[in-house]
Amino acid sequence: MINRVFIFDTTLRDGEQSPGVSLNMAQKIEIGRALVDLGVDVIEAGFPVASPGDFEAVRTLSRELKGVEIAALARANAKDIETAWEALREAEHPRIHTFIATSDIHLEYKLRKSREEVLRLAEEAVRLACKFTSNVEFSAEDATRSDREYLAQVVITVARAGARVINIPDTVGYTVPHEYHSLIAFLVERLREAGFGEALESGDLRLSVHCHNDLGLAVANSVAALLAGARQVECTVNGIGERAGNAAMEEIVMILKTRADFFREKLGTALDTGIRTQRIVPTSQLVSRLTGMFVQPNKAIVGANAFAHESGIHQHGVIAHRLTYEIMDRESVGWSGSAIVLGKHSGRHAVDYKLKSLGWKLSRQALSRVFERFRAEIKDVLRRIPDEYLEGILYDEFLADRYRYRVISAQVSSLYGTSLRPIAQVEVEDREEGRRIAMAVGVGSVDAAFKAVARALGYIFGEEEGKGEKLRLVDFHIDALGRGTEAEGVCGVILEDVSGRRTAGLGRDGDIVAAGIKALVNALNRLEASREKGEDLRRQLAREAEEEQKVEEARPMCR
Repeated sequence: MINRVFIFDTTLRDGEQSPGVSLNMAQKIEIGRALVDLGVDVIEAGFPVASPGDFEAVRTLSRELKGVEIAALARANAKDIETAWEALREAEHPRIHTFIATSDIHLEYKLRKSREEVLRLAEEAVRLACKFTSNVEFSAEDATRSDREYLAQVVITVARAGARVINIPDTVGYTVPHEYHSLIAFLVERLREAGFGEALESGDLRLSVHCHNDLGLAVANSVAALLAGARQVECTVNGIGERAGNAAMEEIVMILKTRADFFREKLGTALDTGIRTQRIVPTSQLVSRLTGMFVQPNKAIVGANAFAHESGIHQHGVIAHRLTYEIMDRESVGWSGSAIVLGKHSGRHAVDYKLKSLGWKLSRQALSRVFERFRAEIKDVLRRIPDEYLEGILYDEFLADRYRYRVISAQVSSLYGTSLRPIAQVEVEDREEGRRIAMAVGVGSVDAAFKAVARALGYIFGEEEGKGEKLRLVDFHIDALGRGTEAEGVCGVILEDVSGRRTAGLGRDGDIVAAGIKALVNALNRLEASREKGEDLRRQLAREAEEEQKVEEARPMCR
């Protein structure tokens, strides 16, 4: 049996059947090109007979995408197959994918046909499709709820009629891994008995699997089928699809790669795909953005938390050696940046690691000061702590005496139910240039206050007109500490200047506008301090750390 697993991606057909998903032509082409770049073997582009839009999508993708097989779905009848071929005819590598149900429940209630009629229709459909192309796939819909002997009869019949790929779908996500493994192994054996052993060994004939996730077993069932002899997996990016979705492509690919040792032991060879794994995360994010189906944070491989470590124990282990808590290299699937995420569970090792990754080297004493401030002021306030907030602690701890700005007073007027916009008036003190008063109008109270503070200190936000240094508000959020209308509000902001330098600020107050003003001024103070003394501080702390290290190294010699 060949060791190559072919990836049949049906994101643009089955995936687009997800409720609420509707892709236009430009979006389908963008995803199609990403799938080619990812390295999938087959792209199922649509169901041409279903609508003029589907027909045009298949035809356009057939013209646009090169170096990949393009498949079109067709029921087991002449009209569907002829329409599929008309849409596919310009494809570099076309595949007609025809199907009919084989379970008794479908035969009785949906098709209203006998087993003999369905067997005949399946054979006729494959023979007709083979007149257009030798690349024909047949699917036995609802195969996992079909009678095994009858299913085997259908499989052997379509193989003799010319099908090169025979798909055994778990259409309603009903089967379980042991049962599915047994079914695929049974069909492989029956095909061998029917004289197709050599074709299976060479890959000229392949069994395929298409699993739905109704019981959460789509990936597990697909892997079980590969162990039993299947060599094509039909799947989607992020596991999207109708109902509970399809088998997730990224999970299957990384299971085969990460556990190559297991497959080598069981099969005598590892199972390879042609997927460029570094493109997995970018493709996932593209599909998520264009379909509007956001990936849950704890989703394997491509979820935001898939490689994130916040627990202090886990962070210490990963810092010591990645394999303690990571079985995959995050860069290998396309993630960038650090896997260490600072939060309420983070410890001293994580803070030290993060600071070093940002170019800061601290002595143990300096690290203790920063960590205590981190624990007291931020750890229990922010769910996740971006790098800018951690650097802000350094500035607060070592440069606060150099901070320039202070808000003396602020007043914001906002009337509900009128056409009047909120107005803010603030008085601020600049240690270098004295007191200033400024007013601004905003779309809301916080917006007006921010604009007024910025104007008073010589800054302007975004596209706002006027004189001053431009700043971009990268992030703004407000959280409540506690419940009820009297709960204290915590505001966080991240600012970016024209050079790309970023700083963050936090503010706490029972009034959310006041909390926002405090956060903004905190960030502006840190910005000025980092510009004026940031590099000096970095060098000073590094010298102290180096001196401490020299003392530590000299101690054994003194003994």
